[in-house]
Amino acid sequence: MEEEIHYKLMIHCVDPFEENKLPDFTCGKTSTTSEVPAWGTQQQQQQSNNAMESSEQSHPDSGAQEVNPVFLQQLRELDIPEEAAKQALLHTRNVSAEEAAMYYFNKLENEEEGDEDMMFKMVFVVNMELSMGVGKVAAQVGHAAVGLYQAMQEKNTWREMAWKWDRAGAKKVVLQGTNMAHLLELQALAMSLSLPTKLIQDAGLTQVEPGSSTVLAIMGEEEMVNNVTGSLKLL
Repeated sequence: MEEEIHYKLMIHCVDPFEENKLPDFTCGKTSTTSEVPAWGTQQQQQQSNNAMESSEQSHPDSGAQEVNPVFLQQLRELDIPEEAAKQALLHTRNVSAEEAAMYYFNKLENEEEGDEDMMFKMVFVVNMELSMGVGKVAAQVGHAAVGLYQAMQEKNTWREMAWKWDRAGAKKVVLQGTNMAHLLELQALAMSLSLPTKLIQDAGLTQVEPGSSTVLAIMGEEEMVNNVTGSLKLL
């Protein structure tokens, strides 16, 4: 803010004929100037600084938030994973363990509903070149099912897939393969799509030679598996 300051020059007017002094023509003149007082600038700066400090205090860093340890323990007793429990408490502003639990389970239910449209299945491709009997085929398919399920427990993503498959009814389909080369080709294609597989090689005690590839098992989301075995005939 500018402030206009008027001041009058307080200069003594001298009689020009007195003591041979020259006249002073500045007598009685008024001069003006404009300037910003230093105290005004400092005051405004101090007010600005105070406002900034107040804003910082009213909006603390979100990363500094901590969860209520009592509520966290209560959520852990409900078998909620620790990290998920912490996130639930932060999302519900540490109001209570009940609020956080409701948030967690509602979120979990919504995620599961989103997976309902995704169906999984396990397929078994039998090597028809071996001419195995019905009982032999049944035994080899059983070996393939158990072997693949066990192998899927080794990776978290596969273990979760197996859980969803089992929960949805554990769909299984038995198909016809041409020969061992055909089974190996299908397995390579499935593996390129990151689908878990299990190829059974028989010990050769009955009906087939030792090391014979009898059944290929493949597991995965239905559409993905169909990209591998969709053209094969049912057994």
